[in-house]
Amino acid sequence: MAEAVLTNQTGHEDRLANRGKSRADLLLHAVFILLGICAVFPFYTVIITSFGTPKGMLLPTHFTFEGYKQIIEFGIGRAFVVSTLVTVSGTALSLTLTIIAAYTLSKKAMPGRNALMTIIIFTMFFGGGLIPYYLTVKGVGLYNSYLVMILPSAISTYYVWIMMSFFRDFPASLEESARIDGAGDLTILLRIVIPTSLPVLASISLFYAVDRWNDWYGPMLFLSDSDKYPLQLMLRNILMNISQILSKNVGMSAIDQSKINIPQEAMQMAAIVIASFPIMAIYPFLQKYFAKGVMVGSIKG
Repeated sequence: MAEAVLTNQTGHEDRLANRGKSRADLLLHAVFILLGICAVFPFYTVIITSFGTPKGMLLPTHFTFEGYKQIIEFGIGRAFVVSTLVTVSGTALSLTLTIIAAYTLSKKAMPGRNALMTIIIFTMFFGGGLIPYYLTVKGVGLYNSYLVMILPSAISTYYVWIMMSFFRDFPASLEESARIDGAGDLTILLRIVIPTSLPVLASISLFYAVDRWNDWYGPMLFLSDSDKYPLQLMLRNILMNISQILSKNVGMSAIDQSKINIPQEAMQMAAIVIASFPIMAIYPFLQKYFAKGVMVGSIKG
């Protein structure tokens, strides 16, 4: 009898514990769903506004491609190609230089390593300023050149530091086994280190690609030929002068701007969608590596 009572009491406690756990899980799921809605809602409003829905409306009331049409008619096709080429080539160059620098600096036996590390850390906190930077870039002949969007920012010391932390924790036994088989440093890097470092490589690649794609300040300083403008700078100029552009296109003065049927908000949101879509389209393919790569340095194994 005592055992039956004890069993019933234990079962009752288990049910209460499971009920409390299920309630906690439901609350946790509700919180995450709410956070997800808060994260998605700005994108939702941008998209419906780009198709003509007035700002502040929660549900679509209009559907028109006029905002996209006007943005495209301003000649952003060439700017889109420039940004794509700069992003692809610049990311490839930056990733290559970052891998070489990080792998080399991760070796404690490298001569002069401490001095180089000191220099790298110094550049992370101190810079020469805008005017010396401008004069240096112009002095080496990069002014009004496509290379000015690639070479000056070819490597980031912060990303080198992140990748170096990853390489530093790379299993030494793998490299030792490869050296016993006669492999050199380059062979080890290309055939062992890089194939097993996809998470951090994908993360750093995405960081570099986003930086390249969103860059407009550097091109604004160093490009005088509008045919060489990247997409972000072209869209910035369009949005800053949108009233004048629309007035000129429809033959109206600024006073008659209210009579224009093309909502300025639709064009602005369309520009945001056009500028953001390529990176958002690439991210799902890198997400599985990105989730692991962002944990670099946070867990020691």
